[in-house]
Amino acid sequence: MSLTFYFAPMSTASITEAVLAELGTPCERVQLSIEAGDTRKPEFLKINPNGRVPAIVHDGTSIWESSAITMYLGETFGIDAGLYPALGPKRGEAMKWIAWSNVSLAEAGSRLSSSLPAGSPGGAQPNAKEWDPAGQGNAGMAEKARRDLAGCLGVLDGGLAGKSFLLGEYSLADTHLCGIVGWLGMMHVDMQPFANVTGWMQRCGQRPVFARMMAG
Repeated sequence: MSLTFYFAPMSTASITEAVLAELGTPCERVQLSIEAGDTRKPEFLKINPNGRVPAIVHDGTSIWESSAITMYLGETFGIDAGLYPALGPKRGEAMKWIAWSNVSLAEAGSRLSSSLPAGSPGGAQPNAKEWDPAGQGNAGMAEKARRDLAGCLGVLDGGLAGKSFLLGEYSLADTHLCGIVGWLGMMHVDMQPFANVTGWMQRCGQRPVFARMMAG
């Protein structure tokens, strides 16, 4: 089994890093620099033509998009580990939350990120595809993004009602969403109105994997 993980520090790849750590899956790690333009070099574009991290190559097949990677790793390594549901409604529930987190939650987060000044915590890095110099400091864009994020967090809060984790027991769906919500926290998105989300984040943060990542 050959598995290679392409990542850059302080990027969406931290989600895949957490997923791999939860699974304990061995892999070769290849660090790239977004600022240096590594993700736009021809050799990486052969792996991910979008020029973004994360990406993995498993037994010669490249897989990109963090949500697809989480679901693939879950299906391949997570079922026996008790971190991803077998085929059935629970699998669909996990996929629902993972896909939603990228399509809805992270989309609004990206708009907020692009409105922040360069170098701000959670802001897009120069040379990243999400970087939009024209949007920096745009108060209207930031306000709209924060409203949309509040709506998304309300959806997540409702989904966590009466549950410790998204599927009841901890799964890679929690790993994936926790990474995105943690990024929103870096941008000072107000979580206080969402008690279920804040409690869930605290429980996720007690996982050894997240504690190690935060420490190092």
